[in-house]
This record gives sequence, structure tokens and C-alpha cells, in this order.
Amino acid sequence: MNPRLTNVIERSKIVIVCGTGGVGKTTVSAALALHGATQGLNAVVVTIDPARRLAHTLGLDNLPNRPQQIDPSLWQPHLAHSSQGASDDVAAASAHTDSSSTAGATAGTFWALQLDAKATFDDLIRSQSENPAQAERILANQIYRNLSGALGGTQEYMAMEKLYEIESSQQFDLIVVDTPPSRHALDFLEAPGRLNRFLEHPVTRLLTAPTRLYLRAANRAMMGLLRAMSRVVGAEVVEDAVAFFGAFEGMEAGFRQRASRIEAVINSSDTSFLVVTSPRQDSIEEARFFGRRLRETGQKVAGVIVNRVHPRRTDRTAEQFAADKETSETDPTLRAAVDNLARWEALAAREQDQVSGLVADLGATVTVMIPQFGREIYDMASLNHMSESLFAGGEK
Repeated sequence: MNPRLTNVIERSKIVIVCGTGGVGKTTVSAALALHGATQGLNAVVVTIDPARRLAHTLGLDNLPNRPQQIDPSLWQPHLAHSSQGASDDVAAASAHTDSSSTAGATAGTFWALQLDAKATFDDLIRSQSENPAQAERILANQIYRNLSGALGGTQEYMAMEKLYEIESSQQFDLIVVDTPPSRHALDFLEAPGRLNRFLEHPVTRLLTAPTRLYLRAANRAMMGLLRAMSRVVGAEVVEDAVAFFGAFEGMEAGFRQRASRIEAVINSSDTSFLVVTSPRQDSIEEARFFGRRLRETGQKVAGVIVNRVHPRRTDRTAEQFAADKETSETDPTLRAAVDNLARWEALAAREQDQVSGLVADLGATVTVMIPQFGREIYDMASLNHMSESLFAGGEK
């Protein structure tokens, strides 16, 4: 077993997995959570990937916005199929923990969810509103509907909100977060700070106090600005915007406090960052970009996971391969085999050089190389294989 990667999982409550698209980041995230479950942890993977591939891999048609327990018989083949079925209630994790301790079971639980930004935003509004009427005013507002349904920015903040919600529940020992592709992952990590700055802006504070806005003569300048805006975008849009901000009156402190707590979770020593990449040059550069930006925020990359690597098959040098080709001149089949192996080894050597440079740049203490599989990860058996490969000592 890979001791260093195992140590990252053991010391972390939250593992944030970053990387560009198309490198198997979602699959790696699920494999990390699966490993945690096999080690006796209550583990959940949170994905932002809208594709249903992960759900299908886990034996589900789709993933909900709340943690869904994966049938233990799917990832613990020795269990009877009569074992307790899946549940979509987070509270069931606690019940499982209590019952498993009395039953002497050593296995943990494996859960998954797919972020629904709109549903998460709606739940947040309901939980932070002073009363149901205030929540309904916000949810019915056209500005809110447009904002909560947009992908840009909202999704990243809601991902952090969902992370905070799950972490605060105290139901999970390990939370693995599959972030958006690299550059969007930066938005993901910076979202709480941006929200705090937005809430502290004088204009926002003024607009969220409608009583003061309309009754104080000192706000005449603001009213003049709103009238000017209405001539450009239309009075109805401005009225919706004023009503939207006004409906948030009294909620700003709760949002600020929540955003600050989310930042504290991100910066906690219980949170680790892993970068997933492939040995392709463009993926390496994306990983390097993210690692540098992450370092600028004061975070460290705990490890680099390189997926779809061509492993070395031999320790022969280029000169030795050249000699092999000369001795195989009279045998076309042998020469083709030597050529093929030489090309493979040259590719593997280039990949190792690129990965070594990335690891040096990021200062990662853990590097895991996952070999190119002959098939896609499409079911629990292949996900188990991926998980085993992660922790099988493939460290370089």
C-alpha cells in the first residue's frame, strides 16, 4: 500500500481534488472516497461534473443533491445482497455508525452526491431567512431566479456551501470534493472571499436596507442613480433588483458568517489538496498553473496523481535499443517488436521527465502514477481496480 497517499487520507477530513478536464479527476475522486470506506471511514464524494458517468459507475441512474449511500454489496462483494439498501438521507450515516459499532463491523460507508447549484441555493435561502415569507419573496424574485440558474460564479459558491453543509453535519469522516476544471477551481476556492467583499460593499449594504433607501433624504443620490439605470435597462428590471436586495434585509450577517466559516474550513489543517493530471503536456501545464495559484493563496499541494501513464517496461537505454535493431535486421517480426518497445520506452521516459518537472514546481510530497488502463472505468469492479492502483505503491 502507498504509505504517503494513505497518510494524506488518514490525516484529512476533506480532500479537494483539482485538475483540468478529461484527466479522470471525477473517477479518481470516487476511488479515493471508496478507499476511505474500505478502511472503515464514512466517506462521501461530492462531484460537480454534470455527466452521469459516475452515477452509472456506482450502479445508479443519477445522483441526487444530497448524499446517497452506495449499496455495500456493490463495493464489498463478500456481503450478502440482503444487506441494507441505499439511503438518500445524511442522517442514516450516523445511524449506520452507531449500529456498526455494536455489530462489530469494520467496513465504513460509501456515499456520493452531485451538486445541484439551484437546489442548494434555494435550501440556503430557506435556512437563512428570518421567516418563510421572506424566503418565498426571494425565491419568487426574477433576479434571484436568473442568478440561481446561472452557471458562472453561482455554481462555485454553492459547491463550497454544500461542502460546508456536509462538513457541519459531522456525519462523515472523509469528504472528497471533485472540483470544476482547473481555472474554474480557483473560482471555487475564492468564492467565499468574493461573497464577503460583495456583502461589505457600500452599495450592497444600502440596497439591502430598503427602509433607509426610500425614507432617508441622504439616499437621494442613490435614487437618482436608480432612475438613470431604469432609463437604460427598464424600470421593471430596476424594481426587481431593488426588491431582490431589499428582500435580503437582515440576512447579510448570516451570509457573511457562513462565508467566513467556509474559508476557515478550506484553510484548516484537516483539508488537503490533490492535483490530478495526465502526462500530456497541456494537462501538465494546467496542473502547474493551478499549483502555483494555489501556493499564492497560502495553500500547499499535498500530492500529485498522474493518470493514464505509460509505465516503463524495461531499463534498456536508447543505445541498447539501437543495437537490438541491428541484430534483428533479418527478422521483420522481431524488428517490429523492438521498434514498438523502443517507442513505448521513449514515450514513458518523456512522461517521467514532464511529471518530475511538475512535482518539483509544485513541491508535492506525494506522487502517484496510475497506468493507462485497457478499458474505461464504467462499473464498480473497475472503480475498485482504480482505487487499488491508487494505493498499491505506485509512488515515484
